[in-house]
Amino acid sequence: MKMQAEVIREGELEKRSDSLFQLWKKKLVVLTKDSLSLFPDGHKRAKGKELGFGSILKVDCVERTGKYIYFTIVTKDRKEIDFRCPDQSCWNASITMALIDFQNKRAIQDFKSRQEMEQAAGTQERRLARAP
Repeated sequence: MKMQAEVIREGELEKRSDSLFQLWKKKLVVLTKDSLSLFPDGHKRAKGKELGFGSILKVDCVERTGKYIYFTIVTKDRKEIDFRCPDQSCWNASITMALIDFQNKRAIQDFKSRQEMEQAAGTQERRLARAP
């Protein structure tokens, strides 16, 4: 059973469809420290799409009009997903900050892993140097 991640923010965003007409569709969005989950028609009981932060490169192209903020999530495979939210909701900032936090934690983990591997390799070399 998958553990529920702590919800940072939950609410409504509009996502531009991939169809020919590129209509804006409302989605219920749940932001956690590891992902952004999108649920169709505003219901969490429906099967949602999860965008894990490990697969997201950046939040880009922020544009503000009178009514909306438009932004794009760029995935590591260069897919672009367009969103818009009401001007005062600041969803783009919430997602960006959660993504930066995730990337910083990942970088620290990677650094510590490299240090541990280097220390283990150094210990192994010293053992081999002492062997007859």
